[in-house]
Amino acid sequence: MSPSTTPLRPPSSPARPAPAAPRPRRRPWPRYALRAGSLLAALGLWQLLTSRDINLWLRFAQFPTATEVAREFSDRLGTDAYWQDLTDSLTRILTGFALAAALGVAVGTAIARSRLVSDLLSPVLEVLRPIPAIALVPVAILMFPSNEQGIVFITFTAAFFPVLVSTRHAVRALSPVWEEAVLTMGGGRWRVLGSVVLPGALPGILGGLSVGIGVSWICVISAEMISGAYGVGYRTWQDYTIVDYPGVFVGMTTIGLLGWLTSTAVELAGRRLTRWLPRTGAAEPAAPRPRRRKEAGTP
Repeated sequence: MSPSTTPLRPPSSPARPAPAAPRPRRRPWPRYALRAGSLLAALGLWQLLTSRDINLWLRFAQFPTATEVAREFSDRLGTDAYWQDLTDSLTRILTGFALAAALGVAVGTAIARSRLVSDLLSPVLEVLRPIPAIALVPVAILMFPSNEQGIVFITFTAAFFPVLVSTRHAVRALSPVWEEAVLTMGGGRWRVLGSVVLPGALPGILGGLSVGIGVSWICVISAEMISGAYGVGYRTWQDYTIVDYPGVFVGMTTIGLLGWLTSTAVELAGRRLTRWLPRTGAAEPAAPRPRRRKEAGTP
């Protein structure tokens, strides 16, 4: 009698995991609510400390309350002088920053790409770079025929060096393989510059522009306080001299809002120009691992 034989079954292949479902896009409303809540909490703390005249280590008794500043801000929104100051400061900052962006990128690229240009310009620029832009106010007064041109010059100087340094480092950090690939395919020097150098260095350039716009606001407000006629900085200093502290805080609030709006505009423009770069989002919870199917014969 032959032993009973059982048909052999082919080994079961491991089950392929099902394709992961696309993660639902997170809504930004909780983040916006959190940011708005933090701002409201700061305003509430300001109102509490100033209305109760708290004098512990910091003295808040002389500070205007948040409601007084809001009332003064609302009153000034209806005056022509406020909008003229706003327009003058924006004109100065945008003119100086635009010049600094154009020349900073051009000079930084030339220094990084040419040894001759680097030997000619780097010594002079490295001596001038540590000098604060606001220290050039006497030079601007002596050199330019009007205060307006001098303030634009100070704004330009403040933004020029951050853009220059970031561009120089970004261009020097590029891999030479990309340039060699373009040259191998018959591209010339301008083709390399437009297709490899500037696109590759663009993230670093945008970082310098973001820093430059912030430094420009610091210097243009300081220059307006010293030698300006009209402008947010000039008006803030005038309010301080006549002991109008709510007006001083209105000027500070205006400066903060203008700086935030211009910095956000630079950041959004940078994101649009670098849409081809991969984005790294915030850490998200890992998707659950698919359970393995039990093979035949396993408990």
